[in-house]
Amino acid sequence: MATAGDGVPAGDGAAGAAPGQLPRIIVGVDGSESSIAALRVAGALAEPLSARVEAWACWDVPAGYGVYLAVGIEGFRYAADQVLQQTLTDAFGELPGFVHPRLVRGKPGPVLIDASRNASLLVVGRRGHGRFVPGSVSSACVGHAHCPVLVVHAPEQETGMHHAQASTPGVP
Repeated sequence: MATAGDGVPAGDGAAGAAPGQLPRIIVGVDGSESSIAALRVAGALAEPLSARVEAWACWDVPAGYGVYLAVGIEGFRYAADQVLQQTLTDAFGELPGFVHPRLVRGKPGPVLIDASRNASLLVVGRRGHGRFVPGSVSSACVGHAHCPVLVVHAPEQETGMHHAQASTPGVP
């Protein structure tokens, strides 16, 4: 089972936003320009909704991990944490109080899909190849998440604008 950096199973918590709880926006973070844009969009949505934003960076041990176990896996966790912290700095400068970083062991697609069971919104960046091909993680999330998914494109160089596509499970 995937666990958050604080040892809590990734699937724990109330579905969406239970009465008396803040809405929960989960953002997949990988250090890309599109994940920085996704964090900024989530931040802009969170304030008027009084929502909590959780910035999730996933890490795992590469295939053939036997060699790595002998020398330790903390280097992989540390590298993911550095990417998470840098991405948060790039997105916000000073971390807003409603944004909470989480370091989660596991593959991003399955971890984020599982986390979506207890989220009001899942926000991911688009890292696909070419203009019309979405990335594998964003495609998996759109196809299998248990909450609405917002896919954010990286800002375009010439316009400085970002684009987003929304998906609601069960709605074409």
